Amino acid sequence: MNRRWTLASSVAGAVVVALDGTVLTVAQPRLQRDLGASFAEVQWTSTAYLVAVASLLVFAGRLGDRYGQRRVFALGLLGFGAASAGIGAAPGVGWVIGLRAVQGVFGALLQPATLGMLRAAFPPDRLARPLAVRTAAIGLAAAAGPLVGGALVTGLGWRAVFFLNVLPVLVFALPALLRPEPPVAGSRTPLDLPGAALLAVALACLVHALTARPVSGAGLAVAAVTAALLVRHERRVASPLLPTAVIGSRAVGAALGVLVVVSAALFGALFVATYVLQRRLGLDPLHSALQSLPLAVLMVASAALCPLPLRRFGARGTTTTATALLALGVLVLSGATSTPALGAAFALLGAGFGTVMVAATQVIVRRAEVAVAGVAGGLQQTALNVGPAVGVATATALMNTGTGPALLALAGLAALAVPLACALPRTDGDDAPAGTGGVGPVTHDGDQRVDGGAVARR
Repeated sequence: MNRRWTLASSVAGAVVVALDGTVLTVAQPRLQRDLGASFAEVQWTSTAYLVAVASLLVFAGRLGDRYGQRRVFALGLLGFGAASAGIGAAPGVGWVIGLRAVQGVFGALLQPATLGMLRAAFPPDRLARPLAVRTAAIGLAAAAGPLVGGALVTGLGWRAVFFLNVLPVLVFALPALLRPEPPVAGSRTPLDLPGAALLAVALACLVHALTARPVSGAGLAVAAVTAALLVRHERRVASPLLPTAVIGSRAVGAALGVLVVVSAALFGALFVATYVLQRRLGLDPLHSALQSLPLAVLMVASAALCPLPLRRFGARGTTTTATALLALGVLVLSGATSTPALGAAFALLGAGFGTVMVAATQVIVRRAEVAVAGVAGGLQQTALNVGPAVGVATATALMNTGTGPALLALAGLAALAVPLACALPRTDGDDAPAGTGGVGPVTHDGDQRVDGGAVARR
């Protein structure tokens, strides 16, 4: 497998998804006006996608493990681009909502595969750099999204932002289909369809309940009951959707917990910060965006530089420091009123989050066997979808107490990630792939251990 092509494809897939989310936010007001949509319908253009993608990420990762990460990546990118083009030509808001759900299905196929391809292409001890490149690219896309979206909407209309996704399909998806797929290590693993259905229902209900205003108690209850049924099912089935080699790892569980908590704190803080900047400080949207620019800059820089502290301090030391920085950033933001204080707060948020993204993701992907790398990638992406929903729901519930107290509470939430980070591996030896027990060097020949202890040829 060509590593440069794999890295470029992984970055392209991640950037397409990141850009799509940010440019949609800019396009929604014009979309609402042109299609005569209600506010509830416009909200569903986001909710339909979130529910679809969050509910299917893990199962989509399993499909990549079984049928090949490159093949599933190509299918996901093709479908994502086709759905985007369909949205650009949609005659009404109902079509937009339906196609956004379809886009979410293909986005679920695409996202875990971008990580699964990297795990298959790079030795475990060389994963940090490609993950850093991928995360930095996501940060750039998130920063550029509002600018790109604003320019397209202003010059060409809201439909243009969806046609933006067509070009990457031609450049990366079609060549991926034409390249021969190497033998798949987990191709004989049965699909746990009942487990996939239970997980999809639990996550769909959870995300929908959290994105509803107010939060749906009934949705949370259904999610909890379904999750309990899933746990019972997974303990009894011979080939579970969630392999013990992945979810049974203390390090992977801690890394997933860190990603949920940190992303919840960050996105909750950003939700509150919008009101601080525009209502309390009286800034217009453009100046608000410029004020928060240090977040994007430091996120990109910290992600790019993260492999250095990872080599020196390990995942535990690097992530613990980064989560503390992010919690400090939320704390500074809670009392910031001047431009220097706000800039420092956003810089701390960006530095902390960019570093955590690379360090925690490396633990999740590196410890996964190649045969279950897609599931590991799906869990990582699920954490990054559930976390922001939790954070915004928490921030919304706290806003009645005032922006200052709400941010203090979110700083406390961010601080919860510090003890979770302390459970991460301390050294590279501790961070060996699952199944090695952390003992002995990692081999880089053609043999890779797969779930269940069997050996498969890559």
